[in-house]
Order: sequence, then structure tokens, then C-alpha cells
Amino acid sequence: MLLLGCLAALTYWLDAQVQKPGRRDDGSSRHDPDLYIERFSAVSFDVDGRVRQMLAATRAEHFPDDGSVDLIAPSLELTDPGTPRLTVRADTGRVTGDREIVTLRGRVRATRDAAPATARDKNPVGEATFATDTLRVIPKEARAETDKLVTVEEARGIIQGVGMILDNNARTVRIKSAVRGTLQPNLLPK
Repeated sequence: MLLLGCLAALTYWLDAQVQKPGRRDDGSSRHDPDLYIERFSAVSFDVDGRVRQMLAATRAEHFPDDGSVDLIAPSLELTDPGTPRLTVRADTGRVTGDREIVTLRGRVRATRDAAPATARDKNPVGEATFATDTLRVIPKEARAETDKLVTVEEARGIIQGVGMILDNNARTVRIKSAVRGTLQPNLLPK
């Protein structure tokens, strides 16, 4: 009897080691929102009290499984000192759980304000608008990128291409491929 009892205990222990953990019924394994906010708005300030980033949406839903936030009709504004203001609007968006990346989808339209030349950068930057279907924004790096078709409009003309990297700190826009359009080089404000 003792041998059979030990064998039964060993079998139970081995079975417990190879089985997947049981499914929890508390909802933590599902991607369901635990709260929502209507007319959502969040602002972050620098040490001097100036607005650095502003995120608003008509509705925000928080998901506890990964900490992400889904947004309806989001508007993101980056106003870092020394860089042109960048405003992005879209139909929907998602903020990652670590709050590092904002992905915007559906009729995405970004506007970068004009900026005068600086001591570091002798070239002024004219106002530009960017239209695409998806845009990934990394606010801490003042960077936006897409692998989709993008249309860039500014005073000098219009350019279209597939894929873009906008670096607002460096004041550069790089179109990755299939670039076409027209630009007149000397029409930027002085």
C-alpha cells in the first residue's frame, strides 16, 4: 500500500509539472478595458512649467493586461523648446503601456510649424504638413515614422513617397522610397 501511495503521489507531482497553468477567470488574460475616459486630456510640463507634450482624445480606454491606452480622435502636440511645434491628429491611436510610443491610424495629419534659423542650424524650417494612414510617434525623441505612403506639403511644393522618418530635433524629414513630387528650392522664409 505504501508503494502504491508513493507511486500515486509521484504521478500527481509529474502531471502538475508538465501541465500548463490553469486559466484565470479574473479577466487578466483578456484584452478588455478596465476604464474609459470621455474628453481625455493629458499634459506634461518641463521643469520651468512650460508645456512639452499634450495628448487629447474624445475617448481613451485603458487595458490592464498590457497597460496600453486606445484613443478615439486623438490629438498629440509636441512643443519642446528649440524645436518647431509638431501637432498630429488621427481617427484612432494607441499609447504603449510604457508610454514611450504613440501609434496613430486613419487619416493621420501632422503639422510642423515654421521655425527660424538657429545658431546651430543656419537653415530656417518652413511649415509642413504630412498625411499618411499610420504614424508612429516617439515623443521623448521628437521623432515620427511610417512605412506607409506619405504626402508632404510645404511652401516649396509637394512630395510623396513610401516610408518617412521625421526627426524634429534635427529638423529633418527623410522619405525612404518611391519618392516623387516637385519642389522649388528657394521659397523658404528667411
